[in-house]
Amino acid sequence: MARHFRPRAPRPAPAKSQEEIDEMVRRMKAESDSGSNYRERSLKLHGWICAKCGREFERDTLHLLTVHHRDGNHHHNPADGSNWENLCVYCHDDEHSRSLLGDYLSDGKRP
Repeated sequence: MARHFRPRAPRPAPAKSQEEIDEMVRRMKAESDSGSNYRERSLKLHGWICAKCGREFERDTLHLLTVHHRDGNHHHNPADGSNWENLCVYCHDDEHSRSLLGDYLSDGKRP
């Protein structure tokens, strides 16, 4: 005898009061202000220019400008921007590949 099961219809989420919604929005805004928008803050502090090669960026190319954390810790985001430098994607890639190359060459495993 074969049994056939139909999936149950999803239960509707309980309706939230306006107070709950307002509190949720306040919490989300606070979380977004607490450090996840360090790119915008760094762009305001340091300008739209690569700190390494000096290339200047416009609004249509701004996506090519990244924020490099000098100490390598992406969670260390001081408000004064002392751990950030704006680097174009090419200089940022170069900055990170230098340590890899240095580690490789100092390991003694040269070809």
